[in-house]
Amino acid sequence: MAPNLANKPCGGRYGDIIDAIGHTPLVELKSLSPKPGVRLWVKLESRNPTGSVKDRVGRALILDAEEKGLIRPGQTVLEPTSGNTGISLAMICARKGYRLKVVMPDNVTPERTELLRMYGAEIVYSEGAKGSNGAVEMALDLAAKHPDHYMPYQYGNEANPNAHYNGTALEILEELDEVSAFVAGLGTGGTLMGNGRRLKEEFGDKVKIVAAEPMQGEPVQGLRSLDDGFIPPIIDLSLLDRKIFVTNRDAITWTRRLLDEEQLFVGVSTGAIARVAVRIASELDEGNVVFIACDDGSKYFSSGIYTRPLDELENLDSTVWW
Repeated sequence: MAPNLANKPCGGRYGDIIDAIGHTPLVELKSLSPKPGVRLWVKLESRNPTGSVKDRVGRALILDAEEKGLIRPGQTVLEPTSGNTGISLAMICARKGYRLKVVMPDNVTPERTELLRMYGAEIVYSEGAKGSNGAVEMALDLAAKHPDHYMPYQYGNEANPNAHYNGTALEILEELDEVSAFVAGLGTGGTLMGNGRRLKEEFGDKVKIVAAEPMQGEPVQGLRSLDDGFIPPIIDLSLLDRKIFVTNRDAITWTRRLLDEEQLFVGVSTGAIARVAVRIASELDEGNVVFIACDDGSKYFSSGIYTRPLDELENLDSTVWW
Protein backbone atom coordinates (compact mmCIF):
# COMPACT_ATOMS: atom_id res chain seq x y z
CA MET A 1 0.00 0.00 0.00
CA ALA A 2 1.31 3.44 -0.92
CA PRO A 3 2.12 5.71 2.04
CA ASN A 4 -0.33 8.48 2.90
CA LEU A 5 1.76 11.48 1.92
CA ALA A 6 0.94 14.97 3.12
CA ASN A 7 2.64 16.60 0.18
CA LYS A 8 0.99 17.41 -3.14
CA PRO A 9 2.57 16.53 -6.48
CA CYS A 10 4.58 19.31 -8.08
CA GLY A 11 3.36 20.93 -11.24
CA GLY A 12 -0.12 21.05 -12.64
CA ARG A 13 -1.57 22.13 -15.96
CA TYR A 14 -1.80 25.79 -16.92
CA GLY A 15 -2.84 27.58 -20.09
CA ASP A 16 -0.15 30.26 -19.74
CA ILE A 17 3.07 30.84 -17.82
CA ILE A 18 1.40 33.69 -15.90
CA ASP A 19 -1.16 31.23 -14.55
CA ALA A 20 1.67 29.10 -13.16
CA ILE A 21 2.62 31.78 -10.62
CA GLY A 22 2.13 30.70 -7.00
CA HIS A 23 1.39 27.29 -5.47
CA THR A 24 4.97 27.14 -4.18
CA PRO A 25 6.32 24.43 -1.86
CA LEU A 26 6.44 24.76 1.93
CA VAL A 27 9.53 22.88 3.13
CA GLU A 28 10.57 21.98 6.67
CA LEU A 29 14.18 22.76 7.64
CA LYS A 30 14.85 20.20 10.34
CA SER A 31 18.57 20.77 10.72
CA LEU A 32 18.12 24.48 11.48
CA SER A 33 15.34 24.18 14.05
CA PRO A 34 16.83 25.02 17.47
CA LYS A 35 14.35 22.97 19.53
CA PRO A 36 12.55 19.64 19.03
CA GLY A 37 9.12 21.17 19.60
CA VAL A 38 9.60 23.99 17.09
CA ARG A 39 9.19 23.32 13.39
CA LEU A 40 10.85 25.72 10.95
CA TRP A 41 9.29 26.05 7.49
CA VAL A 42 10.36 27.97 4.39
CA LYS A 43 7.94 29.02 1.66
CA LEU A 44 9.95 28.57 -1.54
CA GLU A 45 8.89 31.59 -3.55
CA SER A 46 12.04 30.98 -5.57
CA ARG A 47 10.00 28.33 -7.41
CA ASN A 48 7.93 30.95 -9.23
CA PRO A 49 8.46 31.31 -13.02
CA THR A 50 11.09 34.08 -12.88
CA GLY A 51 12.52 32.79 -9.61
CA SER A 52 11.09 35.20 -7.06
CA VAL A 53 8.17 36.13 -4.84
CA LYS A 54 7.67 39.22 -6.99
CA ASP A 55 5.96 37.17 -9.69
CA ARG A 56 2.87 37.26 -7.46
CA VAL A 57 3.14 41.02 -7.14
CA GLY A 58 3.87 41.69 -10.80
CA ARG A 59 0.84 39.68 -11.87
CA ALA A 60 -1.38 41.39 -9.31
CA LEU A 61 -0.23 44.88 -10.33
CA ILE A 62 -0.93 44.33 -14.02
CA LEU A 63 -4.23 42.50 -13.55
CA ASP A 64 -5.44 45.22 -11.19
CA ALA A 65 -4.55 47.91 -13.74
CA GLU A 66 -6.34 46.02 -16.50
CA GLU A 67 -9.46 45.51 -14.40
CA LYS A 68 -9.58 49.23 -13.57
CA GLY A 69 -8.94 50.31 -17.16
CA LEU A 70 -5.72 52.09 -16.21
CA ILE A 71 -3.59 50.54 -18.94
CA ARG A 72 -3.97 49.79 -22.63
CA PRO A 73 -2.08 47.49 -25.04
CA GLY A 74 1.20 48.98 -26.19
CA GLN A 75 1.41 51.44 -23.31
CA THR A 76 4.66 51.83 -21.36
CA VAL A 77 4.72 50.59 -17.78
CA LEU A 78 7.20 52.40 -15.53
CA GLU A 79 8.34 51.02 -12.18
CA PRO A 80 11.19 51.46 -9.66
CA THR A 81 12.77 48.19 -8.58
CA SER A 82 15.83 46.62 -6.99
CA GLY A 83 15.51 43.90 -9.61
CA ASN A 84 12.98 41.18 -8.86
CA THR A 85 9.76 43.16 -9.40
CA GLY A 86 11.20 44.54 -12.61
CA ILE A 87 12.08 41.07 -13.87
CA SER A 88 8.61 39.77 -13.02
CA LEU A 89 6.94 42.74 -14.70
CA ALA A 90 9.20 42.32 -17.73
CA MET A 91 8.06 38.74 -18.23
CA ILE A 92 4.39 39.58 -17.69
CA CYS A 93 4.48 42.71 -19.87
CA ALA A 94 6.17 40.75 -22.65
CA ARG A 95 3.36 38.18 -22.49
CA LYS A 96 0.65 40.85 -22.52
CA GLY A 97 2.05 43.31 -25.04
CA TYR A 98 3.11 46.22 -22.84
CA ARG A 99 6.45 48.02 -22.98
CA LEU A 100 8.35 48.23 -19.70
CA LYS A 101 10.77 50.84 -18.37
CA VAL A 102 12.37 50.14 -14.99
CA VAL A 103 14.43 52.40 -12.74
CA MET A 104 17.05 50.39 -10.87
CA PRO A 105 20.17 51.15 -8.80
CA ASP A 106 23.31 50.95 -10.93
CA ASN A 107 25.10 48.65 -8.46
CA VAL A 108 22.83 45.59 -8.66
CA THR A 109 24.29 42.30 -9.83
CA PRO A 110 24.78 41.99 -13.61
CA GLU A 111 22.48 38.96 -13.71
CA ARG A 112 19.52 41.22 -12.96
CA THR A 113 20.41 43.53 -15.81
CA GLU A 114 20.72 40.58 -18.18
CA LEU A 115 17.37 39.12 -17.16
CA LEU A 116 15.62 42.44 -17.66
CA ARG A 117 17.16 42.87 -21.09
CA MET A 118 16.33 39.27 -21.95
CA TYR A 119 12.64 40.02 -21.42
CA GLY A 120 12.90 43.27 -23.40
CA ALA A 121 12.77 45.86 -20.62
CA GLU A 122 14.32 49.32 -20.91
CA ILE A 123 16.57 50.12 -17.93
CA VAL A 124 17.15 53.55 -16.43
CA TYR A 125 19.83 53.48 -13.75
CA SER A 126 19.66 55.46 -10.54
CA GLU A 127 22.55 56.19 -8.19
CA GLY A 128 23.54 52.94 -6.49
CA ALA A 129 24.55 54.60 -3.23
CA LYS A 130 20.94 55.75 -2.76
CA GLY A 131 19.63 52.19 -3.03
CA SER A 132 16.00 51.53 -3.84
CA ASN A 133 15.00 54.90 -2.34
CA GLY A 134 16.94 56.59 -5.13
CA ALA A 135 15.17 54.45 -7.72
CA VAL A 136 11.79 55.45 -6.28
CA GLU A 137 12.71 59.14 -6.37
CA MET A 138 13.85 58.98 -9.99
CA ALA A 139 10.83 56.93 -11.10
CA LEU A 140 8.40 59.41 -9.54
CA ASP A 141 10.20 62.23 -11.37
CA LEU A 142 10.00 60.33 -14.69
CA ALA A 143 6.30 59.59 -14.14
CA ALA A 144 5.64 63.30 -13.72
CA LYS A 145 7.48 64.03 -16.98
CA HIS A 146 5.77 61.21 -18.92
CA PRO A 147 2.03 61.20 -18.10
CA ASP A 148 1.49 58.68 -20.90
CA HIS A 149 3.40 56.06 -18.85
CA TYR A 150 1.58 53.95 -16.29
CA MET A 151 3.37 53.38 -12.98
CA PRO A 152 1.83 50.62 -10.81
CA TYR A 153 4.00 51.84 -7.91
CA GLN A 154 4.36 48.67 -5.86
CA TYR A 155 5.23 50.74 -2.76
CA GLY A 156 1.80 52.34 -2.62
CA ASN A 157 -0.46 49.93 -4.49
CA GLU A 158 -2.74 47.70 -2.41
CA ALA A 159 -2.58 45.08 -5.17
CA ASN A 160 0.88 44.29 -3.77
CA PRO A 161 -0.17 43.07 -0.29
CA ASN A 162 -3.41 41.67 -1.71
CA ALA A 163 -1.36 39.28 -3.84
CA HIS A 164 -0.20 37.69 -0.58
CA TYR A 165 -3.45 38.10 1.34
CA ASN A 166 -5.30 36.21 -1.39
CA GLY A 167 -2.45 33.91 -2.39
CA THR A 168 0.65 33.18 -0.30
CA ALA A 169 -1.11 33.24 3.06
CA LEU A 170 -3.92 30.97 1.88
CA GLU A 171 -1.37 28.46 0.64
CA ILE A 172 0.31 28.46 4.07
CA LEU A 173 -3.05 27.96 5.78
CA GLU A 174 -3.83 25.04 3.50
CA GLU A 175 -0.76 23.24 4.86
CA LEU A 176 -0.53 24.26 8.53
CA ASP A 177 -3.20 24.25 11.24
CA GLU A 178 -1.16 26.59 13.43
CA VAL A 179 1.45 29.30 12.82
CA SER A 180 3.30 30.78 15.79
CA ALA A 181 5.41 33.23 13.82
CA PHE A 182 5.70 34.51 10.26
CA VAL A 183 8.96 36.16 9.18
CA ALA A 184 9.65 38.14 6.01
CA GLY A 185 11.99 40.85 4.88
CA LEU A 186 11.18 44.54 5.10
CA GLY A 187 11.16 45.72 1.49
CA THR A 188 8.08 47.22 -0.13
CA GLY A 189 6.10 45.77 2.78
CA GLY A 190 3.73 43.76 0.60
CA THR A 191 4.76 40.31 1.81
CA LEU A 192 4.58 41.30 5.48
CA MET A 193 1.33 43.22 5.21
CA GLY A 194 -0.60 40.74 3.06
CA ASN A 195 0.44 37.62 4.90
CA GLY A 196 0.32 39.39 8.24
CA ARG A 197 -3.27 40.55 7.85
CA ARG A 198 -4.53 37.14 6.74
CA LEU A 199 -2.65 35.22 9.44
CA LYS A 200 -3.78 37.66 12.15
CA GLU A 201 -7.38 37.18 11.03
CA GLU A 202 -6.92 33.42 11.39
CA PHE A 203 -4.85 33.19 14.58
CA GLY A 204 -5.08 36.59 16.27
CA ASP A 205 -2.31 37.39 18.74
CA LYS A 206 -1.20 33.75 18.74
CA VAL A 207 0.83 34.48 15.60
CA LYS A 208 3.68 36.98 15.63
CA ILE A 209 4.48 38.93 12.47
CA VAL A 210 8.20 39.67 12.38
CA ALA A 211 10.19 41.82 9.96
CA ALA A 212 13.85 41.34 9.10
CA GLU A 213 15.16 44.89 8.67
CA PRO A 214 18.72 45.83 7.63
CA MET A 215 20.64 48.04 9.97
CA GLN A 216 20.92 51.54 8.54
CA GLY A 217 23.69 51.65 5.96
CA GLU A 218 23.78 47.86 5.47
CA PRO A 219 23.27 46.99 1.75
CA VAL A 220 21.13 43.85 1.97
CA GLN A 221 19.72 43.68 -1.54
CA GLY A 222 15.93 43.68 -1.73
CA LEU A 223 15.47 44.87 1.87
CA ARG A 224 15.27 48.38 3.27
CA SER A 225 15.93 50.23 6.49
CA LEU A 226 13.06 52.50 7.50
CA ASP A 227 15.67 54.73 9.13
CA ASP A 228 16.74 55.76 5.61
CA GLY A 229 13.68 57.99 5.59
CA PHE A 230 11.19 56.32 3.25
CA ILE A 231 8.30 54.26 4.60
CA PRO A 232 6.30 52.70 1.75
CA PRO A 233 2.66 53.85 1.96
CA ILE A 234 1.34 50.27 2.05
CA ILE A 235 3.18 49.52 5.32
CA ASP A 236 1.14 49.58 8.52
CA LEU A 237 3.75 49.33 11.25
CA SER A 238 1.09 48.49 13.85
CA LEU A 239 0.66 45.10 12.18
CA LEU A 240 4.24 44.13 13.01
CA ASP A 241 4.90 42.51 16.37
CA ARG A 242 8.66 42.87 16.02
CA LYS A 243 11.39 44.24 13.79
CA ILE A 244 14.78 42.58 14.14
CA PHE A 245 17.89 44.14 12.65
CA VAL A 246 20.20 42.16 10.38
CA THR A 247 23.52 42.93 8.75
CA ASN A 248 24.99 42.14 5.37
CA ARG A 249 27.22 39.60 7.12
CA ASP A 250 24.13 37.90 8.57
CA ALA A 251 22.68 37.69 5.08
CA ILE A 252 25.80 36.15 3.56
CA THR A 253 26.45 33.73 6.42
CA TRP A 254 22.90 32.41 6.52
CA THR A 255 22.60 32.20 2.75
CA ARG A 256 25.56 29.85 2.88
CA ARG A 257 24.12 27.92 5.83
CA LEU A 258 20.90 27.33 3.90
CA LEU A 259 22.98 26.01 1.01
CA ASP A 260 25.47 23.94 3.04
CA GLU A 261 23.06 22.50 5.61
CA GLU A 262 19.74 22.31 3.75
CA GLN A 263 20.91 22.45 0.11
CA LEU A 264 18.65 25.43 -0.57
CA PHE A 265 19.89 27.67 -3.38
CA VAL A 266 18.47 31.07 -2.43
CA GLY A 267 19.34 34.75 -2.60
CA VAL A 268 20.93 36.87 0.10
CA SER A 269 17.77 38.50 1.40
CA THR A 270 16.52 35.01 2.25
CA GLY A 271 19.66 34.48 4.30
CA ALA A 272 18.87 37.60 6.32
CA ILE A 273 15.27 36.45 6.84
CA ALA A 274 16.39 32.95 7.87
CA ARG A 275 18.66 34.47 10.51
CA VAL A 276 15.66 36.19 12.09
CA ALA A 277 13.40 33.14 11.75
CA VAL A 278 15.88 30.93 13.60
CA ARG A 279 16.20 33.54 16.35
CA ILE A 280 12.42 33.64 16.76
CA ALA A 281 12.27 29.84 16.77
CA SER A 282 14.87 29.74 19.56
CA GLU A 283 12.57 31.86 21.75
CA LEU A 284 9.64 29.43 21.42
CA ASP A 285 9.06 26.09 23.11
CA GLU A 286 6.79 24.75 20.38
CA GLY A 287 4.95 25.77 17.24
CA ASN A 288 5.47 26.46 13.54
CA VAL A 289 7.69 29.29 12.32
CA VAL A 290 7.29 30.15 8.64
CA PHE A 291 9.60 32.38 6.63
CA ILE A 292 9.81 33.42 2.99
CA ALA A 293 12.52 32.49 0.50
CA CYS A 294 12.27 35.60 -1.67
CA ASP A 295 14.25 34.41 -4.68
CA ASP A 296 16.77 31.87 -5.91
CA GLY A 297 20.50 32.39 -6.15
CA SER A 298 20.78 32.68 -9.92
CA LYS A 299 20.85 36.48 -9.73
CA TYR A 300 23.86 36.45 -7.40
CA PHE A 301 26.33 34.09 -9.08
CA SER A 302 28.74 36.92 -9.91
CA SER A 303 29.09 37.80 -6.21
CA GLY A 304 30.91 34.53 -5.55
CA ILE A 305 29.05 33.92 -2.29
CA TYR A 306 28.15 30.31 -3.09
CA THR A 307 31.64 28.98 -3.73
CA ARG A 308 34.21 31.20 -2.04
CA PRO A 309 35.37 30.37 1.51
CA LEU A 310 32.99 31.87 4.06
CA ASP A 311 35.73 33.50 6.15
CA GLU A 312 36.98 35.24 3.01
CA LEU A 313 33.50 36.54 2.22
CA GLU A 314 32.93 37.87 5.73
CA ASN A 315 36.11 39.93 5.60
CA LEU A 316 35.26 41.70 2.36
CA ASP A 317 33.72 45.15 2.09
CA SER A 318 29.98 44.59 1.84
CA THR A 319 29.68 47.06 -1.03
CA VAL A 320 31.30 44.55 -3.39
CA TRP A 321 28.09 42.52 -3.55
CA TRP A 322 26.00 45.04 -5.40
